[in-house]
Amino acid sequence: MLSARSAIARAQRSLTIGTTLNAAMISAAVLALLLPAILGAMNVKVRIDGMLVLMILGGVWIALGLQSMRSSRLVAHSPMLIAAGQYDAAEQHIAGALRSFSIFRMVKLLSLHHLAALRHAQDRWQESAELCRALLSQRKVSPAGLGKSTRLILADSLLELGDVNGVGACIGELYQQRLSLGEALSLMLVQLDYESRTSGWTTMMHGAATKVGLAELMSTNKSARTQALLALAARKVGRDDWESWLRRRVELLVDPTELVMRRPLLKELWLP
Repeated sequence: MLSARSAIARAQRSLTIGTTLNAAMISAAVLALLLPAILGAMNVKVRIDGMLVLMILGGVWIALGLQSMRSSRLVAHSPMLIAAGQYDAAEQHIAGALRSFSIFRMVKLLSLHHLAALRHAQDRWQESAELCRALLSQRKVSPAGLGKSTRLILADSLLELGDVNGVGACIGELYQQRLSLGEALSLMLVQLDYESRTSGWTTMMHGAATKVGLAELMSTNKSARTQALLALAARKVGRDDWESWLRRRVELLVDPTELVMRRPLLKELWLP
């Protein structure tokens, strides 16, 4: 099984090689265009066909690009395999993408992102957080692009690790971005979970009806956890009507025992 540190080191090495190679090819192309004029000005009688050199460089770049497509295909299938629960197959695809050569930076960055998502799905929170932090440290990762989904994974992993301050920082960063509906739903659940750990019960109940409506767009387990957290907040602020209604809704979705195992603080809702 690919370790987080090994994957990060491999990706960084590939990124360095790719950057160096691209820079070398660009420098060679510029030199091929300028060198004939420079040599002519210096009265050096050495003939260099700049266009021929450019054609050779273009052919090399196309060949490298075609080789890089293999990595792109491997990494493209990973999210579907993770969603289907085929973790071993996803691991093989990601490892293959990290091992194979690619001149495209995004292939390696996506490989790290998908590995972080895989480790998150496997409940390996520490490795997931480590991969997310390594990815977010890359200058080429835009906060408004790949950075959003990576930061959401990081926030949820930090919740499981009990790093409340780290979660708060992630939430602050995410609120500065324009989120898709799926990202907004994920952020809402992370924030409710975070606020339950910081006793932000009143804040949790703000717009409770809207939050319940949005919870219906989530998967069953996430919807149940969202409504259970809202039920606990209702209990804490003395809204017995909301607590009772939300608790019944949760019981229709999942076995409360499963929720309590994942979030022990919810046990209070089902005490005799």
